[in-house]
Amino acid sequence: MPNTLILAEHDQGKLKLATLSAVEFARQLCVAGGGSFHVLVLGHHIGPIVELLRPYGAAQVLSADHADLAHPLADRHAHITAAAARQIGATLVIGAASTFSKDILPRAAALLDAGMISDVVEGRPEGADFLFKRVLFAGNVIATVQLEGAVKVLTIRASAIPAAAQVGGASPVGTVSVDGALPCLTQFVAREQKAATRPDATEARIVVSGGRAIRNAEDFERLVGGLADTLGAAVGSSRALVDAGITANSLQIGQTGKVVAPDLYVAIGISGAIQHMAGMKDTKVVAAINKDSEAPIFEVADYGLVADVYEAVPQLISKLKA
Repeated sequence: MPNTLILAEHDQGKLKLATLSAVEFARQLCVAGGGSFHVLVLGHHIGPIVELLRPYGAAQVLSADHADLAHPLADRHAHITAAAARQIGATLVIGAASTFSKDILPRAAALLDAGMISDVVEGRPEGADFLFKRVLFAGNVIATVQLEGAVKVLTIRASAIPAAAQVGGASPVGTVSVDGALPCLTQFVAREQKAATRPDATEARIVVSGGRAIRNAEDFERLVGGLADTLGAAVGSSRALVDAGITANSLQIGQTGKVVAPDLYVAIGISGAIQHMAGMKDTKVVAAINKDSEAPIFEVADYGLVADVYEAVPQLISKLKA
């Protein structure tokens, strides 16, 4: 029976919701194939995060609390993740398919001499092993794969798996020893970020995203940002605007950016290139505004408006505010 270790992701005292999707994935595997799952929390002063994760049915919430883990330096986090996997005899190590896990888990897999796959959307027992489904080629191909080896490492696409619900009770808390021999191949220098006034696109119920039709950063903030603020939504961007220097890379949604699955995705001036669609294909409702009636975005949009975004969006904001 599998023994699963989940790498929890948190930032500045807040648990990332993608972690709960990883918990749900592990729970489903345990229901189908038996076994249990543990959750690993790394960092410093992480007691509140540990407590948040106790009601989700884990066999144990493991805490690795140390000053040297205060910042997510991949070499140190991978070292402790591998140590925790050995401590519980893990056969599966799981994380969300985020930049956090993608930086840490491949290194942990190497330390564990384990195979790894990414962007998994489904898993099921197959005899004494497991079969996993993962997305390829911007979501156009779903591959069914099997990993060899005693230990398997994978990242799951959180947008394809619902967040776990609390099951009541409280899991016991265990500790992972953090010895003085942590790797020091990397060093934390500084962290620069703008003050976040809007939700994270990967966790928001509504995302408003802008594309090539937006001419400059001021227009992006006025149109896309203005509509997002009116709706209480997160902001996203196509790669075209990132490449043009109009928006920050952190806003990019698509094959090489963030993957989102909100209840509502508003595409403003986005043509609907396949690379962008890969980042929002699990959205429940898509609304698009584009002056090109032949734009591919209209093929997937639930609601479409053929109009100039510079005329339509201010009108929409005005009506919503009224």
